[in-house]
Amino acid sequence: MNALLKKPIFLLIAVNVLIGFFIFRDYGLAWDEPYFYSYADALGYAYSPANWFHADFDLNNSYGASGEDHKTRGPAYLFLARNFVYGLEAIGSGPAAAWHLVNFLFFQLGIYFIYRISTRWMSTSAAFATALLFSSQPLLWGHAFINPKDPPFLTFFLASVCLGFEMVDAIAQNADNKMIKIVIAASVLGIATSIRVLGPLAGLLVGIYFLSRLKFKAWKSLIGYGVIVLLVMFATWPYLWESPVTNFIGVFRLMSDNPTNLSVLFNGQAYRAGELPLRYLPFMLATTLTEPVWMLFLIGVIVAYRKFLTKPLSPASSVTYDSNYLVSLTLIVLWFVILPAYVFLRRPAMYDGFRHFLFILPPVFIFVGFASELIFEKLSFLFVSRENAIAWLRAGLLIVLIMPGVSPIFRLHPYEYTYYNSFIGGTDGAFRKYETDYWLTCYKDAVEQLNELTSEPINLFVKREAYIAAPYANENINLLDLRYADEQVQSGDYVLVNTRLNDDRSTFRDAFNVFEIKRGNATFCFVRQIP
Repeated sequence: MNALLKKPIFLLIAVNVLIGFFIFRDYGLAWDEPYFYSYADALGYAYSPANWFHADFDLNNSYGASGEDHKTRGPAYLFLARNFVYGLEAIGSGPAAAWHLVNFLFFQLGIYFIYRISTRWMSTSAAFATALLFSSQPLLWGHAFINPKDPPFLTFFLASVCLGFEMVDAIAQNADNKMIKIVIAASVLGIATSIRVLGPLAGLLVGIYFLSRLKFKAWKSLIGYGVIVLLVMFATWPYLWESPVTNFIGVFRLMSDNPTNLSVLFNGQAYRAGELPLRYLPFMLATTLTEPVWMLFLIGVIVAYRKFLTKPLSPASSVTYDSNYLVSLTLIVLWFVILPAYVFLRRPAMYDGFRHFLFILPPVFIFVGFASELIFEKLSFLFVSRENAIAWLRAGLLIVLIMPGVSPIFRLHPYEYTYYNSFIGGTDGAFRKYETDYWLTCYKDAVEQLNELTSEPINLFVKREAYIAAPYANENINLLDLRYADEQVQSGDYVLVNTRLNDDRSTFRDAFNVFEIKRGNATFCFVRQIP
């Protein structure tokens, strides 16, 4: 316990994990989770030596039920996480709930690494404030459970940059453990690249930092780092085994445009994902993070660069206020701006908010930490002789900063990812204008409530993605996909319809609403009965 109190980041993670163990069963399956987890289950085929020597060995067997769609997504995270999931299943957890808990536990690594990298430039108390505000974002909290794609990439990208910078420092100092740091940093980057082809961007940031500190003095270390990255990426991505270079380039081109036929509700209008206005990404960044974030970010950017010009670094940090400090800090800025710049220039398809770009958020919160440090310093100056008062004031400040996130986390649970801030009236204000439960996680609550309503044999027609409702239905419910069985609907049947794209307004809208799943004034789905 004393160790936890001395290092509050571990206390924060412990509290998060404890909460996670109480609530992980509350979350419904998201849109394509079952297909992604099918990929995880199928991976064993590719890694079984007994299969390699069969004449009919076919890597397609290792891609799961939606192989054509998911083989281009590297499975490194799935491969790492699946054994933890199988362990939970062995002690009685359902597969969906087990994955949700494991997803959340892996996200705690991201919280740790944002703290760890922040201590390069600021005090540990300010780094803790960074991690705390990051951890209390409702958007991130919700995605941490139900999204096995974007939060894991955020975590491993962040770890790649943090460990990569530390590796460069160790090489520059000729530290005894530099080889271990090279292997670990490279392995993490290889995993990040396997998760998503944007992983090399982290390697680029590390490479620039390497050249700024060492030029080409330790070029063998840099080459070794790159070789390990490639080996780990190749080993953890079966799709590359057949044609490493060609398939990787193909995936990179595919993901650069992010092609999709999805439609997106934005400002009350339905747009094709590739035709959204330029303001989409800035709007989502501004309205789905809590109110203090962007004000503190702007202050933090000013504070961070003024530090370079005005005073020496505190003893708590691991680098000095020289060119290394300036370069590494500027690379953090580059980490944040390069992807939005790409979006503005190339206009790729976007959908589901900015979930594909969650990994650009750590730099935002790092600069929030600089603003927090400034405030802490001002408090110390005002109450220089009263240490207890300073501690309580810091705690009070942190509570004030996280309350805009903590309150919606409780209020929206288990739909935290539908969060919008008060700038547009919260999730209530976003309803009917912007996407809320776009991954249809409300199906779990809807079907379980219908289970309690009747034990008689019934037909339940689901507007779309019926497969994520099926695991929750009792045996008396005959569950059908409305898109393929609409002619079978008869009087007395039930229909589950979601409000994504306001679909409920055109799907049996005059039928009787048996009940609805909602938070506040925002409804996520209806169960209707045909008269």
